[in-house]
Amino acid sequence: MTPDEFRQHGYQVIDWIADYLQHVERYPVLSQVAPGAIRAQLPVAPPAAGEPFDAILRDVDEILMPGITHWQSPSFFAFFPANNSGPSILGDLLSSGLGVQGMLWATSPACTELETHVLDWLVAMMGLPDRFQSTSSGGGVIQHSASDGALCALLAARERCSGYSTNLRGVTERMTVYTSTQAHSSIEKGMAVAGLGRENLRTIAVDDAFALCPDQLEDAIVADLRAGARPCCVVATVGTTSSGAVDPFPAIGDICQRHSLWLHVDAASYGTAALCPEFRGLFRGLELADSYCFNPHKWMFVNFDCDCFYVADRAALIRTLSVLPEYLKNKATESGAVIDYRDWHVPLGRRFRALKLWFVIRHYGVEGLRAKVREHVAISQQFAQWVDEHPQFERVAPTPLNLVSFRHVAGDAASQAVLERVNQSGRAYLTHTRLRDQFVIRMSIGQTRTQLQHVQRAWELICAASREGMTDGE
Repeated sequence: MTPDEFRQHGYQVIDWIADYLQHVERYPVLSQVAPGAIRAQLPVAPPAAGEPFDAILRDVDEILMPGITHWQSPSFFAFFPANNSGPSILGDLLSSGLGVQGMLWATSPACTELETHVLDWLVAMMGLPDRFQSTSSGGGVIQHSASDGALCALLAARERCSGYSTNLRGVTERMTVYTSTQAHSSIEKGMAVAGLGRENLRTIAVDDAFALCPDQLEDAIVADLRAGARPCCVVATVGTTSSGAVDPFPAIGDICQRHSLWLHVDAASYGTAALCPEFRGLFRGLELADSYCFNPHKWMFVNFDCDCFYVADRAALIRTLSVLPEYLKNKATESGAVIDYRDWHVPLGRRFRALKLWFVIRHYGVEGLRAKVREHVAISQQFAQWVDEHPQFERVAPTPLNLVSFRHVAGDAASQAVLERVNQSGRAYLTHTRLRDQFVIRMSIGQTRTQLQHVQRAWELICAASREGMTDGE
């Protein structure tokens, strides 16, 4: 493709994206295709000769679009959002155009230094502990996802607990990790990948608000010590997936300090709320954490992937993950004056992800981002009030921010039927979980373009689905 052809087709793609975002509400939010429907329309063999770009873009419209679930729809209320925005898309496009591989400072100084600077900005913007600043003993790095952040935390905790021996000799003793029953599944997967073993993950009971019980955590640690195990890490959460619960960090942090355990705090979904001073009480005790992560790609209008992972002691992380073959040695690294982010995560290679985050922060500004977060929280509280006032529905967990977990009072079958009717309509998309062994509907309100009107329409769909169930005798 020549530069002129790229320019021509690039304009086409930008126009296509702009039109898509402008009219995304025209599509059913949840894809309605049957399994195998997309592949059945694709040729068995790849083309022997190149095809016109117009033909490729036409197949996007005709073949792929029916199989897209529209995460950018303002009526997407499932899981947690994976957002984009105009400035984020353009920043990501620029990153792709530059094609930077930022594994070392030397391979593109701007890639490293912008990332360091933007992550320091976020510490100040969100009132995070000063020890997460790059000017302290810690610092931040952009990971693919919170799952990657959790894995790095587990690896660093494992190494510190073993005196940095397991990278050399493997895991030679039983190390235990603690988290709540409501924690993200990435912790269990991380245990397997880190070689710690899923059987050594202790899931701690939660209180009535689904937050981890510190006394039960203490009991579990003591029991493992008596059994000859080596407790090494606790993972706490700000905003669990099922209920939006917030674990009590001050108490958990005190326990970790007494027993010399690594404390990792996962705020993947809720972390952006710390932009607003009035929500920072949810993060009280974070100064006790050894590592912390949140996802701008969930609620800061940055497209996937973008997880901000912070450590209080970067030396521990680097010692855990650093491998330096001859072909990566260079004068800048040897000087000790630069950061090489290859030592801060599992992969060697890395994209220039800081660009899209930088674009978003500069476009919206701190106040603009705060306004969006406050709007979504206000809408969520309104939705929670509608649930509370409706005789056929009940909330099953507190709503500190923008996740409402609720159910039909008639039970699991009625709740599931409501959810299925709403999703099959194509006009909204919600997902479910189980809390206290009950089927629960999750309403996650944080998509970039979501406004009160979209949530009102979703509520009308939910109520209509409930009435339909009553008519059908469910």
